Amino acid sequence: MKCLICYILILIFADANSQENIISVTELNTVKFDADYFIGCDGFGNCFYQKNDILFKKADSITMQYQNLTYGKLAKVDITNPLKIILFYEQFNSVIVLDNQLNEIQNIQFSKSEIPIVASSIGISAQNQLWVYNSLNQQIGLYDLNANTYKNLGVPIKETFSYYQTDFNYFNWVDAQNQWLTCTIFGNVFLNGKIEANKNLQLLDRNHILYQMENNLFVKDRNLDKLYKIKGIEKSLKKFYYKDQILSIFTTEGITNYKLTIP
Repeated sequence: MKCLICYILILIFADANSQENIISVTELNTVKFDADYFIGCDGFGNCFYQKNDILFKKADSITMQYQNLTYGKLAKVDITNPLKIILFYEQFNSVIVLDNQLNEIQNIQFSKSEIPIVASSIGISAQNQLWVYNSLNQQIGLYDLNANTYKNLGVPIKETFSYYQTDFNYFNWVDAQNQWLTCTIFGNVFLNGKIEANKNLQLLDRNHILYQMENNLFVKDRNLDKLYKIKGIEKSLKKFYYKDQILSIFTTEGITNYKLTIP
């Protein structure tokens, strides 16, 4: 009898614990479009996606597009600054800067730089600069868009990137050993520790990671060492993007937006 009571208590505790680790979302709306790759949504709610290496921006009922036939394949699109969109063409070692109407305002060819640069990672930074990982010297640097000058930061990084993510102040990357590191705009590099091996992830802040496992999404709270499963989202997700408490789930038909509050 005592064993039965203990077993029941264990089940109750396990069920209560699993309930604590579930995050429910509220569906907001669906935006339909045909795309190969979903980039994300900016702070104004505009959706960016790619189809046959053409960049599309969907704003309500208006859809704009940009294509560069000379450079061809798009390696990366950065929409952190919706007024200055960064397009990276790795095969041609070049960056195109677009305004919010997808008009070309700057063309940067790193092969013509005074300092030899072969860029393999790109992102917008603060003070009108670009994050650049230069594979020639294996260093992170900052490229000034106004002065067209470049400076190296930190020390050479010998480990390859399995994932990287940038914002105005930080260049984050996960190396082959699944160690998460960060470089500041001042060149300071610090280790955040080891994270789960997963290429489908988004670093939300120093303590929270959003990542996909099969057809499910999880939030890891590294500070509390707790894992939350997100309940109520599309199961056929191909990609996700989180910004300002809006979780966008990309499927074959477009995106569905959800209200998501991170614990």
